[in-house]
Amino acid sequence: MGSAGYLRLSLKELTKRAEQAVAMLADCTVCAQECHVDRTAGERGFCRGGRLAAVSSWGPHFGEESVLVGRHGSGTIFFTHCNLACRFCQNCDISQHGEGEEVSAEELAGIMLEVQRMGCHNVNLVSPSHYVPQILEALVIAVKNGLKIPLVYNTGGYDALETLALLNGIVDIYMPDIKFGDDGLGAKYSRAPRYFSVAKTAVKEMHRQVGDLQVDERGIATRGLLIRHLVMPGNLARTEEVMKFIAEEVSSDTFVNIMDQYYPAHEARKYPELSRRISREEYRRAVEMARAAGLKRIYPDHYRD
Repeated sequence: MGSAGYLRLSLKELTKRAEQAVAMLADCTVCAQECHVDRTAGERGFCRGGRLAAVSSWGPHFGEESVLVGRHGSGTIFFTHCNLACRFCQNCDISQHGEGEEVSAEELAGIMLEVQRMGCHNVNLVSPSHYVPQILEALVIAVKNGLKIPLVYNTGGYDALETLALLNGIVDIYMPDIKFGDDGLGAKYSRAPRYFSVAKTAVKEMHRQVGDLQVDERGIATRGLLIRHLVMPGNLARTEEVMKFIAEEVSSDTFVNIMDQYYPAHEARKYPELSRRISREEYRRAVEMARAAGLKRIYPDHYRD
């Protein structure tokens, strides 16, 4: 505890960053959808988020990567709505159907402090891209009241560079989920124009800010980049392109979690190509692609020849 990067910034600087972010809401370009709606006047864009953040649930979570969970769990805050519309979303009740309640900056700060009191190793902001201004407002209040555990930015990767610049020195651990290694597939299945192009630019900036993942003597992540990638049926995620990008343009020491838990959720059964789970062979090939690309930190590396 006590290693969070935001503690090295003054309250004046944190407040300035929050004010700059909030100003973006009036002509919203907070995320890469760039809707240009006035969220301060009640207008809603692609994400359907308003002036206040909305939260579905929060508390210690033990289903994340072991480097985040440790003994006491990752302090996840699940934000309502999303700046993506994945046809196969496993959390569609929250992301697409709006399950959750709006919270004030004071209430959100209280949630951050509560997960710290519960012993969580970090504050894990799940789907934060459309609520960065509200998160920064809450952070100022939380820091005044003793918040000191690292911040995890748990994102779908569709993030705006201008917004990421405001998070420089504030976010300790970036955890983007690179969903597609192809712009057209990102537009088709997540309604995210130029998805891979945007994600590549965003992930390179994340790595520039925090570097490769670092862990302490307990094996708990303290700072750095952790990339997730969900293997999809029929290689719809274009895994090889994603792994080559990470190894060649980010770092071969990037911590990459290759995930095997795809199942046809939400609207997936409307698309024949999305309507089945992946096979063991498809997962094995995905791990092989990561190895062939030269990546050294593949998690969970339970594939065996």
